[in-house]
Amino acid sequence: MNRTLQHEARTAREYLHWMEEGALTSEKLVRHCLDTIDRTDGQVGAWESIDPEYALEQAREMDDLRKRGRALGLLHGVPVGVKDIIDTARLPTRLGSKAFADRRPQQDSAVVEKLREAGAIILGKTVTTEMAFMHPAGTRNPRNFDYGPGGSSSGSASAVAAGQVPLAIGSQTHGSTIRPASFCGVYGYKPTRGIVSRRGMLGTSPHLDQVGMFALDAGDLAVLADALGGYDAADSQSYLRPRPGMVSGHASEVPVEPCFAWFDLPYSGRYSPELEAGSEELLTALGRHVERVQAPRSFAGLIESLRIIYHYELYRSLSPLGEQLRPHVSEVLHRALDTGKGLSDELYRDALEAKEAAERWFGTWFNDHDAIITPSAPGIAPRFGAGTGDPVCCTIWTLCGLPCISLPLLEGAEGLPIGIQLVGGADEDDRLFRTVRWLLGHLGGESDPVQDHETAKTGGVA
Repeated sequence: MNRTLQHEARTAREYLHWMEEGALTSEKLVRHCLDTIDRTDGQVGAWESIDPEYALEQAREMDDLRKRGRALGLLHGVPVGVKDIIDTARLPTRLGSKAFADRRPQQDSAVVEKLREAGAIILGKTVTTEMAFMHPAGTRNPRNFDYGPGGSSSGSASAVAAGQVPLAIGSQTHGSTIRPASFCGVYGYKPTRGIVSRRGMLGTSPHLDQVGMFALDAGDLAVLADALGGYDAADSQSYLRPRPGMVSGHASEVPVEPCFAWFDLPYSGRYSPELEAGSEELLTALGRHVERVQAPRSFAGLIESLRIIYHYELYRSLSPLGEQLRPHVSEVLHRALDTGKGLSDELYRDALEAKEAAERWFGTWFNDHDAIITPSAPGIAPRFGAGTGDPVCCTIWTLCGLPCISLPLLEGAEGLPIGIQLVGGADEDDRLFRTVRWLLGHLGGESDPVQDHETAKTGGVA
């Protein structure tokens, strides 16, 4: 088996620039993505369903709007992959289960509506693990096909890493965006809880489910986030007040050099040797900008709080599907449902109280720190078929609804990536993007991806 996938991937902002310059059309870009998928997805397995004619129909419509001088969206003409737990009216949404092989929603989800409003092209549906839980799907890691991509947003992370699409949508209830981003060596973002509506997305945990995003750099994540954000009365976590602007945050300069915190966390014994060594190098490079902090003892209990909330709500969310789902449930999901069924209301209430107390604690903690810097995962991706990886590095931040961005900064065994995530204060996602850009610049990383006009004429798009 060919162990690595070579590709020339470009950012969404580069493609947008080339379309603005007239050097590229959306139809040509979509054809390029479809050709790349045809050439590579037999090895990767990132896509659940694609309708090429439908994708090209959307692209021609966006090109026509551009030619006629009509209003253009933030993602005008850019193809996007959508995780197959997010409803699409023109494509099936199978939820990663044979029980829903014929499921065709009547309406688009809120996320898909927002993508369309921004002029994006819905390229297709990316593979998810079964019901967005932990039973691994058939997708492989484009960095090394002997390894898995993590989950549950397996296909979304792999499709971006393989250069098949510049942007993809996932979700996160525990570590389902940040972890695959780490394993596949791409950028991943989980916004503050409530910024993006979950209407029309499979619900497994009302308190924990969140939309996630994948891209090849942080600037693309900022554009995608601005396109997706907005109030939705149909989502109990959505809030009716102004939202942070991610693009403006990413573009702005820090008023003072940031202060990071590195927590010595109760699960640090799970870190791989490569992660430990790479983290020490990173902390050394940050020098006076980072403070090492002993985590409060209560953090250990938060890991159990998320487990209780997740399993309790998972059982109650999926129970209504009962007879339709039961014959197709994996042993992994079956055990999780049994666990949730056995949890008492009292335990659940106690876990919610612990969650709310932690949220209050973090509400003032970021007054003195710009971001927490912490691993995205304990090590490299798991071997293919050996699970979706340990989500513990995401537990506390997901529980508290904090914004997180995974950056592909470290390298582990066999050259596989390990992400480092920055965690920000709730509803301060713009500040987090600003801090990310400073960090990457400080480390000699991210620069403006837009190339000169001569390069833009082809940009790797055949």
